[in-house]
Amino acid sequence: MPGPRRPRRAPSKRRPKLKTPKKDPLYIDGVKPTPMYVDYKDIDLLSKLTNRHGRIVSRRKSGCHAASQHAVARGIKRARFMALMPYIAD
Repeated sequence: MPGPRRPRRAPSKRRPKLKTPKKDPLYIDGVKPTPMYVDYKDIDLLSKLTNRHGRIVSRRKSGCHAASQHAVARGIKRARFMALMPYIAD
C-alpha cells in the first residue's frame, strides 16, 4: 500500500546562468596583437597553456580564441622540437 501523496511543486522559472567570457591570455590589455605570434622561447607562458601531463590545453579551458590557439600550438610544438619543453611529463 503506497504512502500518502505529496503535492506537486509548481515548476520554478530558472534564470539562465550568464557565462563570463574567459579572457584570452595572449591579448595585451584586451588588444589583439598583430601579427598573432607566440614566442617559443617564452616558456612561462607556454607552460601555463599545457597541463601537468604536457598536453596542450584546449580552447575551452584556456580561453584562447581560434587564432590564438593556433599560435599557441605552433609555439609549443616549436619549443618541444628545440628541447625547451618536454613532449610528455616527467
